[in-house]
Amino acid sequence: MATEGQTLEQQLEELLDQEKFPPPDGFVEQAVVSDAGIYEQAKDYEAFWAERAGALHWDTKWDQVLDWSNPPFAKWFVGGKLNVSYNCLDRHVEAGNGDRVAYHWRGEEGEELDVTYAELHADVQKFANALKSLGVSKGDVVAIYLPMIPEVAVAMLSCARIGAIHNVVFGGFSAESVKERIEFSEAKVLVTVDGARRKGKTAAIKSTVDEVIGDLVDTIVVVKRADNDAPMRAQASIATATSGIIGR
Repeated sequence: MATEGQTLEQQLEELLDQEKFPPPDGFVEQAVVSDAGIYEQAKDYEAFWAERAGALHWDTKWDQVLDWSNPPFAKWFVGGKLNVSYNCLDRHVEAGNGDRVAYHWRGEEGEELDVTYAELHADVQKFANALKSLGVSKGDVVAIYLPMIPEVAVAMLSCARIGAIHNVVFGGFSAESVKERIEFSEAKVLVTVDGARRKGKTAAIKSTVDEVIGDLVDTIVVVKRADNDAPMRAQASIATATSGIIGR
């Protein structure tokens, strides 16, 4: 326990001497990496992380693994460029793993969906093109205000694919919070949902957002899940693996 008069370095040293507790055997058995030798390898942390980063697809390889010239602000893989969306999806599909499950989704009302890399890849390509058709380009901000549904991942990966910045607003926040974040980030497009189900009730998300944000954004892209007749100015169908996406 830290005592008065100790320097930060002394406090850290004391914390490092605290007793450590190993993980349960069952946890260890299911670990992705089970070779204890990895701890020895990781002592040379630059070489360790460089080897693992090498498994990714880099458009431009890094010049320096770690820049620690201005601690505590570390810069990793300086000079390197990659596309997160490509690394999450394309490289797995290209490796022949498109039929493998990318993630398992379980919904509020007991829905179950296993989304494969190929399915997610197709949805992300489709929505990335839709965003581009709406005038979204590299550096633009897209606000995302969705409940925990599969389209959250589609929206984020689509933004990453075209170099746009996604600004995720937690689905439990109010419409006023969405407005504040749109104003602050100068978002060009908002992605939201017609209605969100919670404990047997449906919240009218789209109509509530309309009342609060007005014309702050040119376009609102709406995931159609609740079929609650949310008001729309114009509709363009963008189907995904789980639901339709329609836009204002």
